[in-house]
Formats: sequence, structure tokens, C-alpha cells
Amino acid sequence: MSGYPPGPGYPHYGAPPGNPYGVPPPYGAAPPSPYVSAPPYAPSAPPAGEKPPKEGKTHGYGGYGQPGYYGQPPPAASAPPPPPPSGAYGGSPFAALMPSAFPPGTDPNVVACFQAADRDGSGFIDDKELQQALSSYNQSFSLRTVHLLMYLFTSSNVRKIGPKEFTSVFYSLQNWRAIFEAFDRDRSGKIDTMELREALLNLGFSVSPAVLDLLVTKFDKSGGKSKAIEYDNFIECCLTVKGLTEKFKEKDTKYSGSATFTYESFMLTVLPFLIA
Repeated sequence: MSGYPPGPGYPHYGAPPGNPYGVPPPYGAAPPSPYVSAPPYAPSAPPAGEKPPKEGKTHGYGGYGQPGYYGQPPPAASAPPPPPPSGAYGGSPFAALMPSAFPPGTDPNVVACFQAADRDGSGFIDDKELQQALSSYNQSFSLRTVHLLMYLFTSSNVRKIGPKEFTSVFYSLQNWRAIFEAFDRDRSGKIDTMELREALLNLGFSVSPAVLDLLVTKFDKSGGKSKAIEYDNFIECCLTVKGLTEKFKEKDTKYSGSATFTYESFMLTVLPFLIA
């Protein structure tokens, strides 16, 4: 979002990762070795003042078609991985949200934007209020995209968001806008298939050509005819890839590129992205 304040002390979401999370090596390929950990991508910006994780505590992934060796050093621009979202009480997707506060150093304009949307002073804003708050910065999003934002930044389907999560959404969208504009090289307001692939890699997500083609077909407003997506659909695309990847990684505890889901767990993982 052009014109957004950078927010002193608050790293941007989507800093270029050291090792994008990708598909496992082809059958017959040697397993990744040695199993030495390295900082992964930063899926969301951590609160101001939080220290980066100590070396040797996190893991990285190789890109699509690569063995994915652990221990590969990240680029200097990598941001520290964030803490898990505050989420809801008891882990239920429909439980009440935990109250939150603005991170220290949050720009006053961000605070004022939230407070203007929070008309009843409850400390939370709903989906339509968030949609209106974002539109005040010339960013028009469908309610579906707003619902995905709220789900991914709160781990809840109650469709309310607090100050801490709102701040993360605010800065994340600012950085995603910058990434979209960087890869929209012809300034057409759209990015094509290869530009989308580069943008996703920049955000830390490595997807196969087959998955990339499905994403473009899904989020192209022409139904796949133009093979290009606009900014609002780009955000929804990234939210979907980000959300599904993070849910998969919760089960992929050995960072092997494989995971086992029960039927119930699979449905709870996928359905929120279908019914948002």
C-alpha cells in the first residue's frame, strides 16, 4: 500500500527468505543431508523489539526441484521467523479471540485507523469494518479476501480482529503491495505466471509448475484466459498459499516435505480456505 508508514522497529512481512518451502525431492533422490538447521522464511512480521531466534533452533527448505539441504545460509535481508499468532482460546476455530494490544512503536496512523473502525470501542473490529479500514487506503478487497486475512492472522473463524493482528495485517499488505509492484515490470496492474512464481519465491513459497498453473487459473479474473492476476487476487492467492503451507508445516514436524493427516484434520485444514 503506497503511502503506508514503515512503522519504526517493525520488520516487514515477506522479507526474502533463505530457503523457500517447496516440494520434496523426486523419487530416488538422496534425502537432504546434513540435517543442520537454518532460519526459514518470515511468514509474518514479529512484534517490535523481539530478538531473532538463536542459531540452530529453526529449519529451512530448498526450492522446487532442489534437494533442500538444511544449513544453507539465508540472505542478509532475511527477517527472523515470527511467533505463532495469538489465536483463540482453547484452539477452537470458533472460540473467542484473546485480547491484544498494539506492538510497541506502532505508527500512530495505524492506531488511528483501527480506532476509527472500532466504533463501539470493544477492542475488536469485524470483517466489514476491516474491509472499510483497508479501503480508506485505496485498497479494495472482497469480503472473501478479508475473511482469509482475518483467519490467517487470528487462527480463528470468528471474523474479528484485534490491535495486534490489525497491525500485522497492515504492514503485511504494505509489503505485499511492494512485492507485487516490483514484479509488475510493465506496470500493467497484473502479473503473469512467471512473475507470480518469482513473487511467491520472494515470499518464501516454492510451488511446482502444475500448482502454479492452477493458481493462475483460479485467481485470473478472466478464468485463466489472460494468464495474469491483478493485485487483489494476488493477495488472495498469497494468503491461500501461505495458509495451506503453514498448516502443512505444522504436521511436517521432521521437515521432510511429507505429512500425515486424519480425515478430520484434513477437512479443518482445507475447508476454511474454501468457505472464506
